[in-house]
Amino acid sequence: MSWFESFILGLVQGLTEFLPISSSAHLRLTAAFAGWHDPGAAFTAITQIGTETAVLIYFRKDIARIVSAWFRSLTDKSMRSDHDAQMGWLVIVGSIPIGVLGITLKDQIEGPFRDLRLIATTLIVMGIVLGIADRLAARDEAGGRHRVVRDRKTLKDLGVKDGLIFGVCQAMALIPGVSRSGATISGGLLMGYTRESAARYSFLLAIPAVLASGAYELKDAGEGHVSWGPTIFATIIAFAVGYAVIAWFMKFITTKSFMPFVIYRILLGILLFILIGTDVLSPHAGESAG
Repeated sequence: MSWFESFILGLVQGLTEFLPISSSAHLRLTAAFAGWHDPGAAFTAITQIGTETAVLIYFRKDIARIVSAWFRSLTDKSMRSDHDAQMGWLVIVGSIPIGVLGITLKDQIEGPFRDLRLIATTLIVMGIVLGIADRLAARDEAGGRHRVVRDRKTLKDLGVKDGLIFGVCQAMALIPGVSRSGATISGGLLMGYTRESAARYSFLLAIPAVLASGAYELKDAGEGHVSWGPTIFATIIAFAVGYAVIAWFMKFITTKSFMPFVIYRILLGILLFILIGTDVLSPHAGESAG
C-alpha cells in the first residue's frame, strides 16, 4: 500500500465511520474502483481505532462520568441505581453479541462477506430499513391531525432487553455495507428512541467492540501489501477527519432527516449491481488470490 492510498483510505474511513452508510463498505469500494488491493478487514479494524479515539475525545465527559460511576457501583450498592453506572453495564451487555459473532464469523468477515454483491445488497436493504425507521420517528415527532405526538424514549429508558437489541443491531455491521451507526440507530428508532439518544448510545456502544477488534488485528498490520507506516498514517487521518464529522453529525440529527443517506445507499447499491452485471466490475475486485 502506498502513502497516497493510505491517505485516501484514511480520509474515507474518517468521513464514513459515523454516517449511516458503512465505512467498511466504502473502504472496500474505494479500493475496488481505484484498482487497488482490498485493504482487508485488519486494516479497516485498525483505522477504526482512529475514529474511535475521536469518539473518546468528543464524549470524554460522558465517558469519564460513566466509567467513574460504574467502578463505584462495584463496591457501593447505593450507586447501582445511578443512571451512569447502569449505562456502564448496558454498554457491556450490548457489546456481547458483536464479541461472540465477531469471533465466530472471523473467516467469513475476512472472506465471503467482502463480496461486492453482498455489499450492494446490504446497502440497499439497510437503506430501506433506515428509511422506514426515519419516517416512523419523523411521524412521532411531528404528530398528526387526529393523533397525539408520541413521546420517544431517551437513554434513561434504556434497559437490558433494549441494550441487547442494540447490540444485535451493531453485530450486523460485521457485514460490510450494513453500517454500525446505521444499524444501531435504525434499531433504536424502531424501538421508539429519539434520534439523538439512538446515535449517542450507538457511539458509546461501539467503543469496546472497535478498540478490542483493532487491538486484536494489530498483529496483522505488517502482513501482505499493508505495512505499518501507511496503516498508522491512515489511522491518524481517520481520527482528524472523524472528529470533525462526529461533531457535525450530532448537530445534524437533531433537526434533519436521514433520507439523504437512505437515497445515497440505495443508489450506490443499484450502481454496484449494474457495474457487476455488465462486467465492468468484478464482485471480487482487489481481493488477493491467496
